[in-house]
Amino acid sequence: MKKIVLTLAVILGLGLSQVNAQTTITGGIKAQLNMSNFIMSDISHGKSTMGFGPSLGGFMTVQFHENFALQPELLFHFKSSENKIDGFKTDYEYWGAEIPIYLVGQMQLGMGKGYVGLGPYVGFGFDAKWTDGNEKNLYKEYNGKKAFMKRWDFGVGAMVGYEFDNGVSINANYQIGLIDVLDRDKKNATMRNQTVSLGVGYRF
Repeated sequence: MKKIVLTLAVILGLGLSQVNAQTTITGGIKAQLNMSNFIMSDISHGKSTMGFGPSLGGFMTVQFHENFALQPELLFHFKSSENKIDGFKTDYEYWGAEIPIYLVGQMQLGMGKGYVGLGPYVGFGFDAKWTDGNEKNLYKEYNGKKAFMKRWDFGVGAMVGYEFDNGVSINANYQIGLIDVLDRDKKNATMRNQTVSLGVGYRF
């Protein structure tokens, strides 16, 4: 995970190294409604249904060309989903933070500009639990066994949106995890995060 964080820092550093006299740096806030679940592999009768949650945070845009920019973000999430494994149903709840870094392409369209972005993200969970009548902390070791899940996540994401000339924007995002978030049973099964988000933003 340290290598992943270092890689993201290098990507950000390379982008910032392109800053020149014509480059502008702006920032803003964004709020989203997220829908998330898990992509499961090698789990007996495993099924994960998307649940809803809010996301809130900020972004910085390094505009190094009329049509291109680098946009790192810091977002705080609450995510939920309903999961069925071997016939047992559990409700999943998660609180965490995430840093995506998008390479953004944009062009003027009518009263604003349309944009698309693609890039990696790294996430860290503050708290995660499953409830099936009893509540279980998924980051806690039980009876000398490893925690059920890892706190760290890494993946890629894409976004598309439209920003009006007054700074207000609407956006849609899709993210998929590239690493298995399981810790205890990672040799036998795989669970990867998946999130779809719809939101609004405002650039100062």
